[in-house]
Amino acid sequence: MIPARPLLLGVLNTTPDSFSDGGRYLDAAAAIAHGRALVAQGADVVDVGGESTRPGADPVPVAEELRRTIPVVAGLVGDGIRVSIDTRSATVAAEAIAAGAGIVNDVSGGTADPRMLGTVAGSAAELVLMHSRGAAATPPRYTDVVAEVRAELERRVASARAAGIPDERLVLDPGIGFAKGAAENWALLASVDDLRIDGIRLLVGVSRKRFLAALAPHGAPAEARDLPTAVLSALLAERGVWGLRVHDVAATRVALEVVARLVA
Repeated sequence: MIPARPLLLGVLNTTPDSFSDGGRYLDAAAAIAHGRALVAQGADVVDVGGESTRPGADPVPVAEELRRTIPVVAGLVGDGIRVSIDTRSATVAAEAIAAGAGIVNDVSGGTADPRMLGTVAGSAAELVLMHSRGAAATPPRYTDVVAEVRAELERRVASARAAGIPDERLVLDPGIGFAKGAAENWALLASVDDLRIDGIRLLVGVSRKRFLAALAPHGAPAEARDLPTAVLSALLAERGVWGLRVHDVAATRVALEVVARLVA
């Protein structure tokens, strides 16, 4: 059976310090305009984030994260656009859900804020549980990265279920680039089928990640990683992942069209 085309989550960072596009969309009007542009390029969801999760990034006070994100979420939802909120804060998640966000994308897997699972459970929102072992610049060592990531995601699923979130509202993300080196990232991507837990959907985000720099000219900007991102997106589409989180939506959409025509 041919897998369904993955949903494309277009990245919209309303931050001054994100590694790829920090500072470009600090103004709410500019951010909303970019969100509309992502949808015009083919994004199914706009993933709005107000806190950089790159290694070494400074924590953002909740009030500031709210200021950066909620007007953008509300503006995009008002345009009929499906929105995800990228946050580790239950307060931000609750405000974004109230503004119309349908997905909470938590890079901590629901561990950073003990109220997160309960907040999502009390709503109709979906929850992305991403794997990470913290934001340390030096990745921890793994004996078997695929087995260990799967086991840790299984524990997060168990916690979400215990909080009252049904499997159909859960999405898992292996956390490419989070507390992992290049070798671990490639191992996880090669074995993405082994990360499926009870049929729960998978989201993968490789877009412009540092481990792809080896495939771009030395010293090139992060945008030079869009080509390997698109290639990986096509390969992951064949593996049947539910979603892909990307910066360059247009290039990824073309790559998915190539896959669709080849296997039709």
